[in-house]
Amino acid sequence: MDFEILGEIAAVQTFAIGRSIRELACLRRLYGRGRWRKRKGEATVRLGNGAIRLAEAHRYEATGIGRKEFKIKRYLD
Repeated sequence: MDFEILGEIAAVQTFAIGRSIRELACLRRLYGRGRWRKRKGEATVRLGNGAIRLAEAHRYEATGIGRKEFKIKRYLD
């Protein structure tokens, strides 16, 4: 991960659950079985070069496993 999330993630939405996630087999192989969800939200991030930006961040999460594989999809400012 070449960025750091600063503070809380706001405006969180779930847009895929379970079998509607394309990477489900990979998530289960790496982290284990769980009720996987693909979620997005707005967060302030510090990039690798030190710049601070507001971005839309996507992640996978499952109960008992936690949040995994954060990625920035687009910048909002």
